[in-house]
Amino acid sequence: MPEIQSVETEDDYIHVRFRDPDQYETIRTPDWAKEPAESVSEGAEVRTGQKEGSDDWEVQSVLIKKTVGEDKAKQQATEIVEKIQS
Repeated sequence: MPEIQSVETEDDYIHVRFRDPDQYETIRTPDWAKEPAESVSEGAEVRTGQKEGSDDWEVQSVLIKKTVGEDKAKQQATEIVEKIQS
């Protein structure tokens, strides 16, 4: 389970970052992650990253609606990553 690297509030979302985006060649918001994300927090999005030369995708960050607040966003983001990795 990755640890939270940073938490930033931007526009409508709290951006809970688990991994540095600069380490990835490609970052996407996959459709398959929508259901586990929204089962924890309505409107949440998951961004995944793929390193150069790899077929694997890792959770890079989770976006939570900013109305929940930063503390709850960190809890919800961690729960979403746990669901995806299980």
